[in-house]
Amino acid sequence: MPMKKPHLSFWQIVNMNFGFFGIQFSFGLQQSSMSPIYSYLGADESSLPYLWLAGPVTGLLVQPIIGAMSDKTTSRWGRRTPYFLIGAILCSLGLLAMPFSPTLWMAASLLWILDAANNVTMEPYRAFVSDRLDKSQHSIGFLTQSAFTGLGQTLAYLTPSLLVFVGMNKDAVNANHIPHIVIAAFLIGAVFSLGSILWTLKTTPELPLSKEEIAQMNSQPRSMQATVLEIWTAIREMPTTMKQLAWMKLFQWYALFCYWQYIMLAIAKSMFGTTDPASSGFRDAGLLNGQMGAFYNFIAFLAAFALVPFARRFGPKFVHSACLCVAGLGMLAIPEIQQKEWLLLPMIGVGLAWASIMGNPYIMLAGSIPKERTGVYMGIFNMFIVIPMIIQILTLPLIYHRWLGGHPENVVRLAGALLLCAAISVLFVKVGKGQE
Repeated sequence: MPMKKPHLSFWQIVNMNFGFFGIQFSFGLQQSSMSPIYSYLGADESSLPYLWLAGPVTGLLVQPIIGAMSDKTTSRWGRRTPYFLIGAILCSLGLLAMPFSPTLWMAASLLWILDAANNVTMEPYRAFVSDRLDKSQHSIGFLTQSAFTGLGQTLAYLTPSLLVFVGMNKDAVNANHIPHIVIAAFLIGAVFSLGSILWTLKTTPELPLSKEEIAQMNSQPRSMQATVLEIWTAIREMPTTMKQLAWMKLFQWYALFCYWQYIMLAIAKSMFGTTDPASSGFRDAGLLNGQMGAFYNFIAFLAAFALVPFARRFGPKFVHSACLCVAGLGMLAIPEIQQKEWLLLPMIGVGLAWASIMGNPYIMLAGSIPKERTGVYMGIFNMFIVIPMIIQILTLPLIYHRWLGGHPENVVRLAGALLLCAAISVLFVKVGKGQE
């Protein structure tokens, strides 16, 4: 029989999830800095979505395969550990190289490596939490991950502004127009990415598998063909709850990709009246975007813990719907705001939604999937994130000028409308008893 899972204290759960801090610092740097870096290197505004293709494609290919492989891994280092350790090392190397990209194609290529590494780390880490915690602690476990998502991304967004505060020149750039403060932020991210994972490995070892579990895992085929077959079988036998969550995630992640790609360009135009990447106003917009992102991620950090009692009392789907609704209204308001201070108001809604996005869907998922397929279903669930992103990448350039008038502000408005659609669709998800 499997070993009984011990009840962990709050601080043990914090240590277990600390590796998520470094992973999300890396994601925060990508969200805040990749569109500006592409612009500095000469990218056209309407083609920006194509240059973000790395994340969703690597997630689509890597996470289900890594999830299925980690479900059957019985190495001396653990079941999930080898994957998120190797991923963290590769991620750190990608972060070190990214800000020194001399050309657009090199930056795009490094993003493929960086995203593949992050995806190798991410899915086994999600499964690790499910492995390590009793079902009664899933809420606090996944929402603690959400808290570290908020904290890691807060610091990632805020790091350039903090570097300016301590004396770095915001207008100092290298030969490719990439600001020195952005370069320094990526170097700091490389240290955090690996260091936080090493802390988790030191403080929270995996639970040993029983002899029966090892025997059962060893009896299963491990070839790539068998792995692909396992993924396909899991898709065909997907629980109803998971299928219904896919529709919500279609609207949700299409919206978020629109926001991340165009928010900096939108505020550069609406607040500073510029679209010129070489201008001081464009760099000021980058700093303002960092401050906005830091604020909403800090709200997410605080809200992740505050949402726990609400999720237990009202159920994760109703809490998630409310958070998405507030964020959608906030995004619709952003292009109408003319004073920088007021931009923080819609960021409260975005922060609440981001906290919920990183926790509540996984609570609904964890209660609906068989434990022996946790890894593969966590990987497949990530497909419901990356497929909407791929759809966004392939469709938004087609409508950017025709339907959205070539205005980045309209892309942000579109994101807000889609979040409202996601808020409605999640209400139709059928969840297990106690999760209503």
